[in-house]
Amino acid sequence: MTNRLAGAMSPYLRSHAEQPVDWYPWGPEAFEEAARRDVPLLVSIGYSTCHWCHVMARESFADERIAELLRRDFVAVKVDREEHPDVDASYLAAAGAFTRELGWPLNVFVTPRGHVFHAGTYSPPVPLRGHPSFPQVLEAVRVAWTERREDVVASADGLARAIAEAMTAPEDASVPGPEDLDAAVAIIEGLEDRDLGGFGTAPKFPMAPVFDVLLTPREGEAARRGVDLAQRTLRTMGASALRDPVEGGFFRYAVNRDWTEPHYERMLTDNALLLTAYVRAWAERPSPWAATVATGIAGFLIDTLQQPSGGFGSAQDSESVVDGVRSEGGYYRRDVHGRATLVPPAVDRKVLSGWNGLAIGALAEASTVLDRPEWLEAARWAADAVVENHLLPDGTLARASLDEQRSGAAAALEDYGMLATGLVRLGLATGQVRYAELARDLVERCLPEGSGAEASGAGAPTAVAGFVLPGGGDPVLAAHGTRVDGDPSEGAYPSGISALGQASLLLYQLSADGRFRAAAEGAVRFAASAALRAPTAFGASLGLAASLGEAASQLVVVAPDHVRTDESEDRVTAARAMRDAVRTRRDAVVTVFTDQEAAAWAAAGFGLFAERTSRDGLPTAYLCHDFVCRLPVTDVAALDPR
Repeated sequence: MTNRLAGAMSPYLRSHAEQPVDWYPWGPEAFEEAARRDVPLLVSIGYSTCHWCHVMARESFADERIAELLRRDFVAVKVDREEHPDVDASYLAAAGAFTRELGWPLNVFVTPRGHVFHAGTYSPPVPLRGHPSFPQVLEAVRVAWTERREDVVASADGLARAIAEAMTAPEDASVPGPEDLDAAVAIIEGLEDRDLGGFGTAPKFPMAPVFDVLLTPREGEAARRGVDLAQRTLRTMGASALRDPVEGGFFRYAVNRDWTEPHYERMLTDNALLLTAYVRAWAERPSPWAATVATGIAGFLIDTLQQPSGGFGSAQDSESVVDGVRSEGGYYRRDVHGRATLVPPAVDRKVLSGWNGLAIGALAEASTVLDRPEWLEAARWAADAVVENHLLPDGTLARASLDEQRSGAAAALEDYGMLATGLVRLGLATGQVRYAELARDLVERCLPEGSGAEASGAGAPTAVAGFVLPGGGDPVLAAHGTRVDGDPSEGAYPSGISALGQASLLLYQLSADGRFRAAAEGAVRFAASAALRAPTAFGASLGLAASLGEAASQLVVVAPDHVRTDESEDRVTAARAMRDAVRTRRDAVVTVFTDQEAAAWAAAGFGLFAERTSRDGLPTAYLCHDFVCRLPVTDVAALDPR
């Protein structure tokens, strides 16, 4: 016997398909049924590798008595937060009014109009250490709905209005300058755990976006201290229990301050961003530890998460069966020989557009810096798969797919921004301009003048920080007025706004198109006030601000289309030296193209490559600052150090 989730695309939803709860998937039908029955909805949000989601599923949602309470008094909706990040963001924003312990599973109770009037996270099946049981929570919500309906609805409507108003950023915010960024670095330094590394106390998270601002090249003493802090933190994390020493990759977080007792799920987002951080740390100060950790992360992405279709799955579970018993972390606590006897934890094979963009960009950059061409092939394979399966005929994106079956979920701003950034980086690494052209089209669709959106009403696209979400986002949230497209906050990975800002700045640095620089500045201004108050929560936005504050250093190396076999040894040595020197450069843009590739990029409108050709049969370097270029050189010694 199965419920409505049996045919879902999401592995998380499918895992609830045989429960006695009369689950609905996210969509208008659940709200229509709640209105017809005049009952509230339980919207339960989680994801497939969430440990406490598994626990609550076993303890409560598989229990017939609890399922009967839900069937009698509620309409129950199950949501995969990775498939519907906008739904998760909307309800997280509201849940903060009811609990400080935000996380997953997130269980919110909403009116048929979609407004939240109560929320919580994990609830045990019986009262435990002062926490009410889940049946007690259900009964309290039922009583409130039936006996204090007017107050409940008024409170829920008021909260929805307050959240909508809070999403409006101050119009007079400016792009943070050098002094602002220095102050932000000082705040981050003050949060460092000087004894055990990382930031804060417990639990300890990798906080991957923070490395964006700490490792973005800029001048000054504070910037140098930021690099030192990044190096210390990354080295400590790489040697800690947060990292899997056998298969590579990082776990989600550690329960304890000393990085022990990890929460063992391994996320695509964390590992893609940390791969970039370790590669940039190595480029800044080449050290064996950084290369070793980066190599392990890349191996985990390719060997464990990459799917037969080419795309990357979203995560690997924390739980598996060890010695016949369901165990959290038991597999990961074994050495390589012990793991060989076990079935590995399941991978959520769901392919997400934006998250794949993070991995594509990370592997493309890492392949260049660490000279690993096989990583570049993995990135190209993933990009081709995502473009083929997720790019729709009208040029918009699908959010997710599984085994090439597309989800009906609307793509989010993060999908456009992260995928576009990854495609640009892949284009720079491969020399293939088509990837950058695809990225440019994705970003242009998010600019008001390029969105082609003329609709009006609740579902109409609204410009937020200068960007428009093509198609208007989730139609249910739009109909309820609870969409939070303008949330600039960054948790484990960049917000959609900062990701689009990053993609826009890259496109500007390649094309000199002022629209893209203006878009990047708009993204930074939107988050600036909050970012300067809490910089560890806005690392990507501040990294973008740091890049905007420096003159863009662009290094273009153009090599002959064909290498002749009769070239002298001196020429071959000189060419190899130029390529090796370029690999570790920390300029805003670094490329090594052939003459033919440079001409194709110039013809496609990327003006940085106009009139860039090789000289005397040798790779020729053009070092530019904001598109003003020095005379070309063929001798690596003539390049400025960076």
